[in-house]
Amino acid sequence: MGDTPMAHFGDMQNAIYNAGLSGILPEYPVDFRTLEQRAERALSPSLLNYIQGGCGDEHTQQSNAGAFHHWGMVPRMMVNSKSRDLSVELFGITFNSPIFMAPIGTNGETSQDKLGDIAAAKASALTGVPFCASTLSNSPMEEVAEAAGDCPGFFQLYTPKHDGLAESLISRAENVGYKALVITLDTWVTGWRPRDLNTSNFPQLRGKVLQNYFSDPVFRSLLDRPPEEDPAAAIGMWAATFGKVLTWDDIRWFRERTKLPLVLKGICHHDDARKAADLGVDAIYCSNHGGRQANGGIAAIDMLPDVVKGAGSTPVLFDSGVRSGSDVVKALALGATAVGIGRPYTYGLAIGGAAGAAHVLNSILAEADLLMAVNGYPTIEAVKAAGAQRI
Repeated sequence: MGDTPMAHFGDMQNAIYNAGLSGILPEYPVDFRTLEQRAERALSPSLLNYIQGGCGDEHTQQSNAGAFHHWGMVPRMMVNSKSRDLSVELFGITFNSPIFMAPIGTNGETSQDKLGDIAAAKASALTGVPFCASTLSNSPMEEVAEAAGDCPGFFQLYTPKHDGLAESLISRAENVGYKALVITLDTWVTGWRPRDLNTSNFPQLRGKVLQNYFSDPVFRSLLDRPPEEDPAAAIGMWAATFGKVLTWDDIRWFRERTKLPLVLKGICHHDDARKAADLGVDAIYCSNHGGRQANGGIAAIDMLPDVVKGAGSTPVLFDSGVRSGSDVVKALALGATAVGIGRPYTYGLAIGGAAGAAHVLNSILAEADLLMAVNGYPTIEAVKAAGAQRI
């Protein structure tokens, strides 16, 4: 889905160097460190803290990114990797790359026009990288899905306590054409986030990124007056209905209410992965929420191999700490079917909207493609066969 404009993602490198001969430099950075520095100048302090911040002393968040450095891959020579194929199949759809845009609830606030969810969807249309839209959004999901054009996307659900509202959100996601329902398991209550607590900053309680609720007919029916007339009451209703505690028994409930493939996000234990697979979920999403929900945990990439084993033949999606193309390849080598990009593309939204996010995604894919070329891995199957070794 979404044809890439170049024969290989790595051709972006030649395009940059050739443009430089005419004095044209890249408008946006190609590395995470410089990208983050640019975003720090573009975002307000409170929003930057919310996006950058993690739980507790942020050790788990930092470990997520750092742990990729103790996984390595052995290159293979005398392999014809002049042509590479990075395509993957997921939910019966063939995508031209193995990455997707992970759901981030403050996307809407990060772009300068506060329509970051629309910009992220447009970046998806530009790159062919599927966007996993969040329940927390500055724009209704119908508008976000339309902005993605022909590129299929997924919908991430924070399951509300009110069953009717949950059914309505799921039905809307199915009706607008999302191809999977990603159910987040670890956010029925928010983790202890000192950066936000020290500034008493919780965007949703200020009415931010709640348009999927405010536009929902069931949610509106719970209110005495529309959100436009009494936003404080609408925010209070959101707080009262947010965050249902889910158990394994709820899988049947979801199955009875949608034909969409079910993805469980937040699975990090072998036994949980096996249980999910036994219950017939369509994909397992290994993630520790980027270290934003619980501190003191193990880096997500270190838990991925056991999750893959537990999942058996069930596809495993992965995110948390992915900063580069080499991180993507390592996650694939450890068994992930598709790899979610989070903060990097959000930083791209902050500095350049849809174009900035698309540049970030293309840069990550270029690095992944070139790594595969140099290491003698012409396909994703070759990457998985090679595996990754603990250093």
